[in-house]
Formats: sequence, structure tokens, C-alpha cells
Amino acid sequence: MDLLVDLKKGKRGAIAKAITVVENDQKESKKLLKKIFKDSGNSMIIGITGPAGAGKSSLINKTAIAMKKLGSKPAVLAVDPTSHVTGGAILGDRVRMSESTDSGTYIRSIASRGATGAVSRSLRNSIRVLEYAGFNPIIIESVGAGQTEVEISNIADITVVVFNPNTGDSIQTIKAGLTEIGDIYLVNKSDLSGTNQLFDAVRDFIGDSERNPIILKTSVKKNSGITVFAKTLKDMMKSKKKFKDEKDRERLETELKDIVLNNIKEKIDDMLISDKTFSKYLKKLQSKGIDPYDAGDKITKSLLK
Repeated sequence: MDLLVDLKKGKRGAIAKAITVVENDQKESKKLLKKIFKDSGNSMIIGITGPAGAGKSSLINKTAIAMKKLGSKPAVLAVDPTSHVTGGAILGDRVRMSESTDSGTYIRSIASRGATGAVSRSLRNSIRVLEYAGFNPIIIESVGAGQTEVEISNIADITVVVFNPNTGDSIQTIKAGLTEIGDIYLVNKSDLSGTNQLFDAVRDFIGDSERNPIILKTSVKKNSGITVFAKTLKDMMKSKKKFKDEKDRERLETELKDIVLNNIKEKIDDMLISDKTFSKYLKKLQSKGIDPYDAGDKITKSLLK
């Protein structure tokens, strides 16, 4: 109970401990979530994504400070696409965001995992911890890497896609994905040459879509466009608030499906370890006495009896 009291007060040690529980201890995580669930769902979630090297961490650092000046209390969760073992984004993000950390923004890296909806599970529950601790908005940073982006955009109320003009194949990068999920598109590092061409390309390729996203330029180096971006986010948080209940219902449906699928997968994994039918058909398959599909069908039938 002391943890909950300290969490409600926004104490950093309690937040860190709660998120560690959420990430690493499923049994304790379930107990914690039962206590905080009713007090969650009140913060706006901003997903910030884009290719590696787009300058997201430095941008978030400056944007968090600007949002704080506008009266918000932001927190940041950086999704590490590697693991806790290798460290990945953890050190880099913390270093690049040290200025906003000093001003009171809470920043935490969380690792993505391999299970169904694992990024979502860890992320959803970490968001709930931060909501309980009184942060709003909660900014999610992730590298533009396929499936993770779909999950992030499903979790976020506002999705921001960041590009920079230094990629060389900027038009191809835009076409490769990320074009259907953004509410705001940023051409970051706008102090570099090629900014105007990339901005025009983004506007021509994405700006004419039915969603009519906002397209902006920012430069951390020159500290330009950051305040405009922060104000745009603040305004969008207000306008998106009316859609939040509907989006939350969709998110909870997706989450429930993820949990059920994960429970079934774990159950089946346990069953297969001790299942004689599985062992029998595995040996047949390994000796080429049966093909994989026939073996799979027969094992499935035996499990569903």
C-alpha cells in the first residue's frame, strides 16, 4: 500500500518500482493493476515515431520542456526495440533527454518483447502507472520498425511521425510506411539542406489525404518550431479528447483479445510439452513419415477434443 501512496504523490522511486514490476513480474503486475485500473485512462497519449536518426529523443527533450511551460505535466516512455540485456536505447535516450528530466519530466525506457501484444502489454500498463502518478500527456517514443508502429498508433491518441532531410532517400522512406498513421508530420533537423524539398514531398504525398494531417518543421539545434509544435499538440489534445472514450473502448477490446490469445498460447505451450501425440507426430515428421501440415492438423485435433 505504501507503493500506491507514493505513486499517487508522483514519487520517482515508486514510479520506477511500479514500472519494473509491470515489465518483469506478471503475478505482482496483476495485483498492482487491480488497484490502479479504475484511476487510469485519463491522460492523452502521444506516440512519436519515425526512422532511426530522425532526432526524436532530442526533439522530445525540448518539446517536453515547452509543454511544461504551457501547463502540462508530460512523461516519456521510450520503447527499446532490443532488450534489457544489450541496453539498446536506454542510455542514449536518457542522455539526450537529460534537460527535460532535470525540469521534472519522468523518462523511462521499456523493452519490447516477443509475445503476442507484448509491447502493448508492457506499454499499456506502464502508461497506467504514469496516469495514476498524475502525468498528462504521456509521450511514447519508438523507432520506425514495422509492427511496433502499428501497436504504438493503436495505443496513442495522437501520432506524430518525424523525418529528417539527411536520409538521402527521403521520398522512399515516406512511401515505405508511416504514411497512414500520422496526425502530425514533422520535418526535423530543418537547419539541414534538403529541408524544403522533403517538406514539399511530405506535403504532396501525405498532406492531400482525407485525414488532412498537420505538417511542420522543427530544429532542435536552432530551437525553432518547437513552441509551435508544443502548442499544436496542446490544441490537438483538446480536440481529440472528445474521441478518447471511443478509442479507449477499441483499445480495451484489443487488449482483451491480446490477453486471451496470450493465455491460450501459454496453455498450449504447456500442453505440447507433455503431449504424447505431439511427440509421436514430431518423430514421424523428423523421419519424413508425414508432412508438417498433416502432422499439425492431427495434433490440433487431438488437443481440441
